[in-house]
Amino acid sequence: MPRGLTEPTTAIPKMDRCADLPHRPRVLLGKMGLDGHDRGVKLIARIMRDSGIHVIYSGLWQTPRGLAIGARDEDVDCVAASMMSNSHLVLVPKLLEELKSVGRPDIPVNVGGIIPQEDVATLMEAGVARIYHTGTGMDQIVESVRGSVRPYAPLGPSAHPTAQLGRLMSMAAAGTLPASTTLRRPARVIGITGAPGAGKSTLVAAMASEAVRRGRRTAVIAFDPMSPITGGALLGDRLRVDFNAVDEGVFYRSMAIIGEDYRTLEQLIGLVGAANFDHLVVETVGAGQNDVAIRHFVDRTAVVTVPGMGDSVQMDKAGILEIADLFIANKADHAGEAKLVRELLDIASGRPIFETVATQGRGIVELYEALFGN
Repeated sequence: MPRGLTEPTTAIPKMDRCADLPHRPRVLLGKMGLDGHDRGVKLIARIMRDSGIHVIYSGLWQTPRGLAIGARDEDVDCVAASMMSNSHLVLVPKLLEELKSVGRPDIPVNVGGIIPQEDVATLMEAGVARIYHTGTGMDQIVESVRGSVRPYAPLGPSAHPTAQLGRLMSMAAAGTLPASTTLRRPARVIGITGAPGAGKSTLVAAMASEAVRRGRRTAVIAFDPMSPITGGALLGDRLRVDFNAVDEGVFYRSMAIIGEDYRTLEQLIGLVGAANFDHLVVETVGAGQNDVAIRHFVDRTAVVTVPGMGDSVQMDKAGILEIADLFIANKADHAGEAKLVRELLDIASGRPIFETVATQGRGIVELYEALFGN
């Protein structure tokens, strides 16, 4: 029988392979260069997720600097760089240099793809930890990720301040944050919630770019769902942010969560404020009608809606729409927008409604100023 293009050549069973480790492995998976194909790397991401690994997927066309910033801020156990564009001898050494420049030269870099055998020695001498050629079994890749995990410990006072923040957030999530750690709430904490596919991540990315333009130090904590079966997660929200443009102007941290288990969020918020960030955006997972806990942790809650989300009866139901301090009618260029706004007006009780097209930047300035001021 023919095999689908989304299936691995050699599948491995879906099971938790990381429960015995000090913490869930965190891997930054990205493709540098101009390669425009991501089917293979997405397949690898899914298999790692289904083995209990937390995979931060940064998307196509990544620069060495963008990957290095992501690896530091996400405090990953290793970087997995997929190379298919015959630029490995230029981009991989540059990635290692950028990791050093952003304060995390200790993060292992693994490289996979079409790497000529004669180039292997050069890459290993430059500092690459492992090289995987086509045909490498997924069990080998998972085992190498497991081998990169070390118990969390503070990076020390001489470490880069943002690298320190990344590590302290890891320790908070693991429940091992030292009691003496300084915590301070940022000036403004905003919660962004809404149904899956409403465009929350794209909205957050657009607002982050606007914050950089205004010179505001802004952080984002983005939650994605954790598997209740394997403990793994695919954390893909940061790929919406153009880090080639914002560079280090935004601190972006991806976190995995089951349900609304926000037990460490207060500490995470305090760490961001103590690192002197003005504003923090907390993006929830795709929320259901009864997912309302975020309102207890933020100063204002914005609920993202889109055309076609339901009829007026759905609008009248108790739950997530009740917690909104303001509504965002995103994808305002889609059919049904006028109907959506009319139905929101019926339940808004004076709460503001902002129409946006996040992919085009429409309405972002007005929304930003409503949430954060000038």
